[in-house]
Amino acid sequence: MKLYSGTIGQFVQDAMQNEVADKIRESFESYYGRRVGLSEMTSWTNSLQFLKNVLESSSPSENMIVLEYELPYTTQRIDCLIFGKGDNERGNVLLLELKQWEKVKDCDIDENVVTFVGGRERMVSHPAYQVKGYHFYLEDFMQIFQENTAPNLSSCVYCHNYSKNKNGALFLPKFQKVLQDFPVFTKEDFEKLSDFLKKKLSKGQGLEIFNRFNESNISPSKKLVEVAGSMIKGQKMFNLIDEQITANNTIVDRAKKCSKLKTKSVVIIRGGPGTGKSVIALNALAELLGKGMTVFHATGSAAFTRTLRKIVGSRADKLFKYFNSFTKHNENEINVLICDEAHRIRKTSDSRYARKEERSDIPQVDELIKAAKVSIFFIDDYQVVTPQEIGTTKLLRETAKKFNAEIFEFELQTQFRCSGSDGYLNWVDNTLGVRETANTQLTKGEKMEFKIFDSPKALYAAIKQKNLEKQNSARLVAGFCWPWSDPRPDGSLVDDVVIGDFKMPWEGKTGKKLAKGIPEAPLWAFDPNGVNQIGCIYTIQGFEFEYVGVIFAKDLTYDLAAKKWVGKRENSSDPKLKREKDEEKFLNYVKSIYRVLLTRGMKGCYVHFMDKNTEAFFKSKLQQ
Repeated sequence: MKLYSGTIGQFVQDAMQNEVADKIRESFESYYGRRVGLSEMTSWTNSLQFLKNVLESSSPSENMIVLEYELPYTTQRIDCLIFGKGDNERGNVLLLELKQWEKVKDCDIDENVVTFVGGRERMVSHPAYQVKGYHFYLEDFMQIFQENTAPNLSSCVYCHNYSKNKNGALFLPKFQKVLQDFPVFTKEDFEKLSDFLKKKLSKGQGLEIFNRFNESNISPSKKLVEVAGSMIKGQKMFNLIDEQITANNTIVDRAKKCSKLKTKSVVIIRGGPGTGKSVIALNALAELLGKGMTVFHATGSAAFTRTLRKIVGSRADKLFKYFNSFTKHNENEINVLICDEAHRIRKTSDSRYARKEERSDIPQVDELIKAAKVSIFFIDDYQVVTPQEIGTTKLLRETAKKFNAEIFEFELQTQFRCSGSDGYLNWVDNTLGVRETANTQLTKGEKMEFKIFDSPKALYAAIKQKNLEKQNSARLVAGFCWPWSDPRPDGSLVDDVVIGDFKMPWEGKTGKKLAKGIPEAPLWAFDPNGVNQIGCIYTIQGFEFEYVGVIFAKDLTYDLAAKKWVGKRENSSDPKLKREKDEEKFLNYVKSIYRVLLTRGMKGCYVHFMDKNTEAFFKSKLQQ
């Protein structure tokens, strides 16, 4: 998706008449269904005048330009792409990021800087690293760059308000290597930038390359569990972008310096579904292992941890642990502890089977921070789904202060799931009443496919078809509103989920003797036979599929007359939730559960509503 495209000549004309920003705004509001903020409008108006000036002197008017190009499978947009042929007659695509920065400070986190953005000083990745992320992300996903006759992709940054003569922080010696491949041009560099562009664009013929780019196939998005093993072996499988880079830089920097630092470091990385938390976690694990550090990955999810162990094999499976694995560790015994899904942290690490004399009142979060010199927590404050899970950003922050730790916090915004649509995610949150957003209606132009099915049979048929087209690409899940039986004596599963003439079993219980070909619940998301079982909240957290089918059961219904959501404990079969006596808390837990279920898909979410009033409410939130 692009918000503006045309010839360089047309762009220059529009810019002279101050029409470019208005055209981008109209495209933005039509596509995203929401208004453009004043700060973004001002940014377009200011930066595009500088872009117009440099293109007038460096590019033939018949070359093509694209502004605000949305990267595949994300919500992130590249400022500018220019298409043309250079001195050697080879096709070129030039990626140009525009920055309004005026002042930059160095910081003690390698590869990051501090600048004034968003109304305050913020630590961000150096712009050369930012554009490097975009560069390789495009190469990964656009098949035009993988062809034998691929055009050359070049990427640079134009900081048109920044004076390197007055402030040299962007050009310190530690940045020289990345600047060689991804140069940054400043307000003094008008001629240098113009010459750089001339070499890439001077022969014109941009329409041909533009058309090839437009028609290029987009490679499928990678699924984390499919490439986890390769990542641990040191292969770079994901290219991080934007705030992911800033967070990853901080993790690696604090880890490298942990032996020299006098205090602990706690890094808190917040993000909603699909913002790349687990990608950063595994990327950091692989990178730090390559540096010979003592590092572990921990979660509170048996399904996610056991799947990762199976993928990486016996030689590396000991790297993946649970939150309750660190009760006996001495202080700072570990260099780095990466805690994924930190919202699943519990009050203590005691199991329900622990003897009285073995029980401890030490908070689990204290054990995690105590064990490591550097602790990293990936968390979604809206994803707590049981009373036993107490992980919150506030808890992490307060515990870090108890240990006098240096605290770093990051918020991941860029969306990589749900077809890269933050509009869909915001709509889910608003519709479920998890939080109020501007996305009150799911617009027709939404990239994420959302479809309602009249029967569970039709829903399952659609999921099976998607899974036939591509193995392990689709799964069926449901609210925990049916009992979960032990397998029969022959190991076969009981059809617990019964809706009229529709019958299917839950995942196979862990530790039970199952018939051949039936995966245990923790491996349900990874085993190809998992498509023949229904998953629940405890087996799908942390995973993603191209398509997810959701049976929206009757533990959460919408009261059309009262205009409110109602949690119905009597319809739940979840032993963890049924013990919750507080009606408001129960309601919030089941809302969070369905928020998770509805956001596991990368391309589409298919739903069957058992309660017709709830279905009617959801339909009222779809743009007609």
